[in-house]
Amino acid sequence: MKRLYFGTDGVRGLYGSATMNEDFAWRLGAAAARWLQANGVAPGGRVLIGRDTRTSGESLAQALADGLVHGGCEPSSLDILPTPAVSQAVRIRGAVLGAVVTASHNPATDNGIKFFGANGIKLTDAEEAAIEALLPARRESAGVFPLKPVDGISGYLYAIEKLLRARLAGWKIVLDTANGATVHTSSHALRDYGAEVLAIGAAPDGLNINAGVGSEHPEKMCEAVRRHGARLGIAHDGDGDRCILCDEHGEVLDGDEILTILALHALQRGTLAKNTLVVTVQSNLGVEAAVTAAGGRVVRTPVGDRYVIERMLAEGAVLGGESSGHVICADVAPTGDGLVAALKVIQVMSATGRPLSELRKVLVKFPQLSLALKVRAKKPLETLANLPKAIQALEQELGERGRVLVRYSGTEAKLRLLVEGPTEAAVRAGLDRLQAAARADLEVI
Repeated sequence: MKRLYFGTDGVRGLYGSATMNEDFAWRLGAAAARWLQANGVAPGGRVLIGRDTRTSGESLAQALADGLVHGGCEPSSLDILPTPAVSQAVRIRGAVLGAVVTASHNPATDNGIKFFGANGIKLTDAEEAAIEALLPARRESAGVFPLKPVDGISGYLYAIEKLLRARLAGWKIVLDTANGATVHTSSHALRDYGAEVLAIGAAPDGLNINAGVGSEHPEKMCEAVRRHGARLGIAHDGDGDRCILCDEHGEVLDGDEILTILALHALQRGTLAKNTLVVTVQSNLGVEAAVTAAGGRVVRTPVGDRYVIERMLAEGAVLGGESSGHVICADVAPTGDGLVAALKVIQVMSATGRPLSELRKVLVKFPQLSLALKVRAKKPLETLANLPKAIQALEQELGERGRVLVRYSGTEAKLRLLVEGPTEAAVRAGLDRLQAAARADLEVI
């Protein structure tokens, strides 16, 4: 069943638009409650709602809660809390559902809603489609339910603070929390380990989430690492399920590098479950080359951390993620957690005594370039006149020496182009050809 509103990571859009406003949030809450009951959950089931720091988050969370109450659920508020902490709270408090009001790495003008099942794992495509099918045509009640507050921070921090055996006394770490949901949790955990934390992106005002800071804008983090002589930098996105690092020289490490470091370290110690790393089609071919050479295997999924998690469960794998910085360490949590990913890398640094600038050398990337084109409408790719032909021709030219990935973003009105190949020149030429074809077929804005 095709989904109309849910994308790769929940429902997301411009706040105030037809599909991201209080009335729609109410309808979504009512539909989720109906879906729970249709699946045998008795009325009165507890639902936990968290959010990031966006100004629109509080009213959307309230409307979502009111819809859930209308449908027979009992929602409680986790207030501002990272997405992975909401996942954990759902599991340890025995809730029937979790919801996070967030647009992740998007600007403050956007917002979104994503759900977690009772196991703390994001809902499947089929489950989201089933919720959509139960959406009421209109908001049916104007009642406002007083939300009971629930502490989700202390339990999350308690679990986090058991991850590292070594103390971090003498470690200087730059932490960029994107003016988002990790502003209190990540700094608290690192300081409890004894690190000196230099915080940026740590003054949320409801409008500055992801604004020039965070995992999408690591430049300030890198500059601060160089200026202060820090051992590493850590950058989250707005809801804290992503992690981008920089080494002691201020050079960025993306999710592919993080995953390769963790996978090879685990392979060397015989602790990588099934010797398997799960990544998406977006990940660089160099990841596969490095892991295979070390005796492991790489499995690929469509883009979206939900698909990574689903495949990890099917494979019995414990490590997976995306080049964007979603890293899932299933031995700790069943969803992406930026702080856990950072601590896992710090654990490797401590165990080996090697800085990030050396550890990152395990991944030799194939030349790769990508581009995102903002489009007026997401026309089906197979109906376009020029782009499919350009893709086919380029794939034939590259053969096994490279690959082409063209897809629409699941959360934004963007066409994403990626070319990987044997040389920078070949990749650049290929990307230029794809871009020209896309512009001939689509209205790019």
